[in-house]
Amino acid sequence: MKTNILGLPVKESELLVKELNVLLSNFQVYYQNLRGIHWNIRGKRFFDLHVKFEELYTDSQLKIDMIAERVLTIGGTPLHTFEDYIKNNKLTIGKNISHDEKAVQLIVNSLSDLLKIERNILNKSAEINDEGTNSMMSDFIAEQEKTIWMMNAWLEEEV
Repeated sequence: MKTNILGLPVKESELLVKELNVLLSNFQVYYQNLRGIHWNIRGKRFFDLHVKFEELYTDSQLKIDMIAERVLTIGGTPLHTFEDYIKNNKLTIGKNISHDEKAVQLIVNSLSDLLKIERNILNKSAEINDEGTNSMMSDFIAEQEKTIWMMNAWLEEEV
């Protein structure tokens, strides 16, 4: 079995790069959704949600960079065009969302979809002992599960 400079199997790493690029694409859509709801939110909860949405899109911007850098680290090329992002997108695209509950529900749904992609990557990276990707996915998953719980609490829904 041929390995790369990190000691990871080349063929499996190439497959993992594809999955990480799917995650990167979906995070880019999530990021843009967050920007849109940040800009367009209206109503009595504007001040609280405007700040929260900014916090979330700033965090997602950091995660986007981390994913792209992981792709590069394991020998791939990160996707970087809107065409590629849309082609790989699995999230609902939020357009002109200004209502608070609809905005928060979009976040919950998006994070739930991102978790599915991340768990798939976690399983594949575990198979090849890629601890760098495992660690990143585990951190993303734990944080996003907590955010879903908090958003559902805000919506007064049970998980």
